[in-house]
Amino acid sequence: MASLAWLLIPLFAAIGAGIWGSWAARDRTQGDISELAGYARFREAMGKTDPARVKAEAHSGSDAV
Repeated sequence: MASLAWLLIPLFAAIGAGIWGSWAARDRTQGDISELAGYARFREAMGKTDPARVKAEAHSGSDAV
């Protein structure tokens, strides 16, 4: 009976390796498209200027001579 238990260990390892292999080889092209769209939205948001910040920087007084 103990030898049967030792034979189950490689069996479970092979099943686990098969599951991991199928997960690692999955098609991920859909994720790339949504990530690129998110990056485009991020760049657009970073490109916008805040009028309050621009006004504060213009009147900071650090350029006064």
